[in-house]
Amino acid sequence: MIFEFLSSTFGTILEMFKSGGIITYIITLIGIYGFITSFEKIHYLRKISKVTLPQITGSVNSAMEKGGSLEALRAIAKYQNPISKIISEALKIGYRNKTEVEDAMERVFIVEMGNMTKGLDTLRTIIEIAPLLGLIGTVIGLWYTFKALGVNANATAMAEGIYIALITTIAGLSVAIVLLPFYTYITGRIDKEMDKIEIAKKMTNWGSAEMKLRVKNVDNAMKALNEAEGVVNVKQIIDNEANLWVSFKPSMLEKSINNIIMEKCNFEVQIIESKLKQ
Repeated sequence: MIFEFLSSTFGTILEMFKSGGIITYIITLIGIYGFITSFEKIHYLRKISKVTLPQITGSVNSAMEKGGSLEALRAIAKYQNPISKIISEALKIGYRNKTEVEDAMERVFIVEMGNMTKGLDTLRTIIEIAPLLGLIGTVIGLWYTFKALGVNANATAMAEGIYIALITTIAGLSVAIVLLPFYTYITGRIDKEMDKIEIAKKMTNWGSAEMKLRVKNVDNAMKALNEAEGVVNVKQIIDNEANLWVSFKPSMLEKSINNIIMEKCNFEVQIIESKLKQ
């Protein structure tokens, strides 16, 4: 019983598909492309949202306590989603100045935004154009109908024209109606991801930072750092790996720590540890 019903329904749809002509074929093709695009986009958005913002920030905070920003970078490298990539750039403050970090974050944002919205314009175009193609089919069907109403009226031809008009209209509206919820769902998911990115940017607006350094000439390095914008405190330390400790305000750091010392002292700096705080 069910098999017969499905077989009959499929036969009816196939007959309508054939009777609709070239317009129905075009609507079907763009509809299939729209479905594929929708499913690919939904799969991508679900994939990047598997790991939540609290999970990523929790990993950062935990790693920061254990080994600093480099450990935090390694901890979140496995996630590979927009939020982790944005936070990864923010963790590089001190190795870069604030302008370089902000530019890097903006570049990541642009790339990830492009990945999230890729294909969305095409999907919206399909939703808008499918009913219009159906309308073209309607016009063609009506043209057949009025042609049949000529001198020698042909009822069969009239019925065929009206049939084509109805089929193409149904096909165009069906594609638009089915794809519209997908489009709405996708845009909603993108908006949620955008909100998460904005929150991540605010959460990585570090209030203070500390670094342990290994330098050749401690006195010269201390003098250079004390004169630099954004540096709060510098002191010599006795450590197996480092001999200088510096604290600074990331939001005021016009040059990276390495560049500050390199410009004034003309020697490289080895950054042993870097810790960032809210």
